[in-house]
Parts: sequence; structure tokens; C-alpha cells
Amino acid sequence: MSTDTQTPSYTSKTLSPQVDRIGLILLGIGVVLVIAAFVFEPVRAAFDASILYLFMVSLAVGAIFLIALEYITGAVWSVPMRRVTEFLAGLSPFLILLVIPLFLNLHDVFHWTHQEAVNADPVLQAKTPYLNVSFLTVRTIVFLGIWVLFSMLFIRNSTSQDVTREASLTTKNVRLAAVFLPLFAISITFTAVDWGMSLDPHWFSTIYGVYYFSGTVLAAVSAVTLIVILFHEGGYLPGLRRDHFYSLGALMFAFVNFWAYIAFSQFMLIWYANLPEETFWFMARWENGWQFVSVLLIIAKFGVPYFALLSQESKMNTKRLKIMAVWLLVAHLLDLYWLVMPTHSTGASLSWVELGFPVVGVGMILLLLSWKSKRYNLVPIGDPKLRRGLDFRL
Repeated sequence: MSTDTQTPSYTSKTLSPQVDRIGLILLGIGVVLVIAAFVFEPVRAAFDASILYLFMVSLAVGAIFLIALEYITGAVWSVPMRRVTEFLAGLSPFLILLVIPLFLNLHDVFHWTHQEAVNADPVLQAKTPYLNVSFLTVRTIVFLGIWVLFSMLFIRNSTSQDVTREASLTTKNVRLAAVFLPLFAISITFTAVDWGMSLDPHWFSTIYGVYYFSGTVLAAVSAVTLIVILFHEGGYLPGLRRDHFYSLGALMFAFVNFWAYIAFSQFMLIWYANLPEETFWFMARWENGWQFVSVLLIIAKFGVPYFALLSQESKMNTKRLKIMAVWLLVAHLLDLYWLVMPTHSTGASLSWVELGFPVVGVGMILLLLSWKSKRYNLVPIGDPKLRRGLDFRL
């Protein structure tokens, strides 16, 4: 597909059919394993479904956040690779499917849905105006609606610009970004509280929402980095340079540190205050084997990536960036497991039940990328900042 003289030349490509095949195979295997999990261990499967939902929210909504961030800041370095971020944001409608199993198993996961428990507990009674199924349903529908709406609007304007070349579409997305960012802050915080913190309704943390936000952005940046590098190596994004990869690596490194700062702040404040109504949550994660998971999480999500991405050269090394992107995605999954699963299991353990859920997620992503590549250009060729983005130098 040729472009006008002001836009770099671009030839439309679609991903290899092998991506489709692998995606279908993984999705099929994952669905079978998930169904088996709900048949044989329905309660544990419901907790794993919560982990998968929170993980996919991180990728989809985190990607929308990155799109909005690019527009609101006027960044140019990320323009050549923004279509990858838009493809990930296209996961948003599928979150509707992923949340259905959660609503079908609320009674197994959330203690506050048991009326007899609420009647016998003054703390739960005081939280009833917020922690009730009707309000949870309304909040979830509203948040899903916001995410789907803004992802569709951002993507529609961006892809329409490939044809019309209208700079006004960029201005529209800047305005959309200004509206979305405060809505994102609210919705991601409430989602963390609803599907994470309320698993232990007696516990609370004013930092929990920011903690989930930090992990969400880190996971989204890692996913974008991995896909961008794979696309670049496959010849789909040939115009990228070491400066672009450095920017992705620097962003990953920044949010590794931000996550660690927020995680330590939450722990330190609760440890320092030493209040029983707060400390029990951490104590549950420091016994019965969970202490090893806690230490592993610190090493996996901070220690290793910090030193692996510390130098300037490491942030430009695509091989290392790929490894660390996969590493951090797995670390984020471990983080969510550490947040959610102690509510179900007093002892740390892994089961075959856990296998199907991440496989479903990977299969969905591969199929989405393949489908999107058939419908849209892999580069936003109509964006007026594309030329500057390709010429970006540090």
C-alpha cells in the first residue's frame, strides 16, 4: 500500500497463517482444561478465573492507557508501533466473556456474598452498601462499557486516519485521552478493589489500587514490547531503531521500580502501624509455604528485571528485552496468584487446574493479533507524526 509523499512508504502485510493455527490450538486446549477444572475443582477454578480476568484487564485496559498517554503527551517515538498497542486494546470486548464465569461463581469466591456471614459480622454489615452483588454488577458493566467504548473510539479514529490522513482525528483522540485518563484511574482502582481486595473483606489498603495499576502498566508495556520486537524481527515493523527499543526498555525499567516502590510502601506502612486488622493479610502470605512465593515474587518482579534492565545497552538489546518481557508477564501472573489464591488455599501449591487459564489467554491474544492484522495496517500510516516517529533519536 503506497502513501503520499509526506508519509513513509508502506506495504500491507498480514501475519503468518501459523499464528492462527497456534492460537486456535492453544485456545482449544485451554478451553478444554478450563471446563475440566470447573467440573472437578469448581472453587479453585473460580479463583483462577479471577486471576485470568485481572490479568487480561491488565493487558487490555493497560494498552488503552498507553494509547491515551501517547496522545495526551504528544509522544512521537511510540507512533510507529502504536498499532500493536491498539491491537491489544482490542481485547477489551472479550473481557465481557471472561467476567461471566466470575458472576456465575461469586458465592464460591466472595465471603461477603453469604448473607448468613453478613448477618453475623458487623464489619460486613457496614460494608454492605458497597459490597453487594447488585452494585458489583452495575460497577462492572459500567467499567466494561467505558473500556470497550474508548478502545473502539481510539482505534476507529486511528485506523480511519490511514485512509483520510486527517490531522483532526489526532486532535479528537487527544480530547478522548483527556476524558479517558481520569475514568481509567477510577475504573482500574475499583476493579482492583472489587475483584482483588474484597476477597478479604475485613482487610483494606489505600494503596491497593495503585499497586494493581503499577502491575497493569508494567504488564501492558511488557506485552507491547514483546509483540513489537517479534513483529520487527518478522519484517512487519522494519523502520524501528535501537532508540525505539531503548524507550520501551526504559519504560519497562521505570515501572519495575514504580511497582517495587508501591509494593514496599504498602508493606512498610502496614508493618510499621502493626494493627491486627491490617497485618493478618500479610501474615497469611508469610506462612504455610506462601513465604517462599512472597520471596520469589520480590526476586522475579523486581530483583531480576532491575539488574537485567539497569544498563543503557540492556535497554536496547532486543534479545534481552524479549526475555524480560516474557519474564515480567509471568511475574505479573505470579503477582496476581499471590494476591488472590491465599484466600482459597491456606498452603501454597500449584495444580493442573491453573494450566488452562493462561493458555486460554495466550490463544485469545494470538487469534486477535492475526484477525486484526488482516483488517488493519500494522503501522498507523496516516498519523501526521509517523515521519517524526520513525526519525526519532535520543
